[in-house]
Amino acid sequence: MKAFMDKDFLLSTETAKKLYHDYAEQMPILDYHCHINPQEIAEDRKFENITQVWLGGDHYKWRQMRSNGVDEYYITGGASDREKFQKWAETLEMAIGNPLYHWSHLELQRYFGYTGHLCGDTAEEVWNLCNEKLQQDDMTVRNIIRRSNVKLICTTDDPVDDLKWHKMIAEDDSFDVQVLPAWRPDKAMNVEKPEYSDYIRTLSEVSGIEVKSFAALKEALLKRMDFFASMGCSVSDHALEYVMYVPASEEKVEEIFSKGLSGESISREEEMMFKTAFMQFVGKAYHEKNWVMQIHYGCKRDNNKLMYDRLGPDTGYDCINNYAPSAQTADFLNSLIATDELPKTILYSLNPNDNEAIGTMIGCFQGTEAAGKIQQGSAWWFNDHKQGMTAQMTSLANLGLLGNFIGMLTDSRSFLSYTRHEYFRRIMCELIGGWVENGEYPEDYKVLEKIVCGISYNNAVKYFGFDL
Repeated sequence: MKAFMDKDFLLSTETAKKLYHDYAEQMPILDYHCHINPQEIAEDRKFENITQVWLGGDHYKWRQMRSNGVDEYYITGGASDREKFQKWAETLEMAIGNPLYHWSHLELQRYFGYTGHLCGDTAEEVWNLCNEKLQQDDMTVRNIIRRSNVKLICTTDDPVDDLKWHKMIAEDDSFDVQVLPAWRPDKAMNVEKPEYSDYIRTLSEVSGIEVKSFAALKEALLKRMDFFASMGCSVSDHALEYVMYVPASEEKVEEIFSKGLSGESISREEEMMFKTAFMQFVGKAYHEKNWVMQIHYGCKRDNNKLMYDRLGPDTGYDCINNYAPSAQTADFLNSLIATDELPKTILYSLNPNDNEAIGTMIGCFQGTEAAGKIQQGSAWWFNDHKQGMTAQMTSLANLGLLGNFIGMLTDSRSFLSYTRHEYFRRIMCELIGGWVENGEYPEDYKVLEKIVCGISYNNAVKYFGFDL
C-alpha cells in the first residue's frame, strides 16, 4: 500500500516519477487566469486564520458543506471562524475521491508542513498549527506567491476598473512577480440584464464617452482597452452561456441596444443577436491588439432562486449546461477568420461531453501566429479533477497536438491554490508516463522534457508573449 499523498502521489510508474520530479516539479508557475483580489497583493495581506484563507469565498467548499447537511449559519452565516472550520473538517473526511480532498491536503503539506489528514477529530490540531504559521512573515500574500514559484498572475477585471492596485504593484520594486489585469467585459455585453443601463452609465463616466448607441459603446470599450493595454493587459476573458452565432444587421443591433438601455424587455433571439455582434467586435479588436481571447462557457448559473435571493451570485449554485451548439461556435470563429481577424483563442467548456467537439473544431482555425493558436483550455471548474483532467488531455492528444497545450491555471480566489498546478502536473506526468511505459511513445527524455516542461510552463509563456 502506498503512503497517503507521499512524494509519488498519483505517480504509479518509474517514468511518471522521473517526468514529474526531474522536469515538471522544477518549473515555475504562470497563472494566466484567476479571480484573486489584486488589492490583497498590493497591501500584502496577512490572514488571521485558516478559515479566512479557505472558506472566505470558496463556493467549491460551500457546496460540499451543504451536501453534508451543514446549516448555512456555519457556511456563509454568522458562526465563528473556528466553528466554520470544524464543519469543513467534518465535511472533508466524507469527501473521499473528491479533488477538494487532495487540494486541501496538498495545501496543508506545502504551506503548513502538515502530513496528517484533516477530519473532525484533528480539526483542533490543524486549526492551531495553521493559525500559528499564518502569523509568520513568510505567510503574507506576497510571500505565499513567491514561495509558490509564481512568475506572473493575470487577474480578472472589469472595463470600468481603475486598476489602481495593479499600478501600485507595478511601481513597487520590492515585489518582482508581475500582476497584470485581464479584460472581462461581460457586464458591457449583458444587454438583457435589468442593471444594464446603470452599468452603461458608469462606463460613460469612466471612458468620457456618452454611450447612447452601440457605436458609442464600441468607442468607449476601445478607449478602455487602450488603458488596459497601457497597464500590461494582453488577455481577455468571457463567461458565456454558450458561444452563439446569430448575425443581425447594424440597424437591428442598434435597436436592441436602445431597448436594453431603456430597460425594455429583450427577447432571447435579440439577446443572441446582440451578443454575437458584441463578440465579433471584441474579437476583431483583440486581433488588432494581439490579445488572447478566452471564452468560458457551458454553465447554468444561479439555479437555486431561494438561495440566490439570500446570497447573490457565485455562492455555489451553478451547474453544467449541456446546451452548447458546436456549429454556432464554429460559425462564430469562421466569421472572424473570414476577414483574417481571428485572435489567439482559448475555448473552455464546462461540459466534458464537449471535449471532442472542441478538439476537432480548433484544428479548423489554426495559424502561424502561435503553435496551437486556437487552444482547448484545461479542464475547468467541475472538471478539474483527476478524471476530468485525464479525459481532457487524452481527447486533446487524440485529436490535436497535446505537446502544444498551454496547461493549467488556478481559476481561484485563494492564494493557496497554486498547488492545483502541482496536482495537474502529477496527473499529466502519470498520463504521459503511462504511454511511454506501454510502448506508445519512445523513452526519449530529450523530447519528453520538452513536452512536459512546455505544458507545465514554457508553452504558455510563448503563447501569451509575456516578458519573462
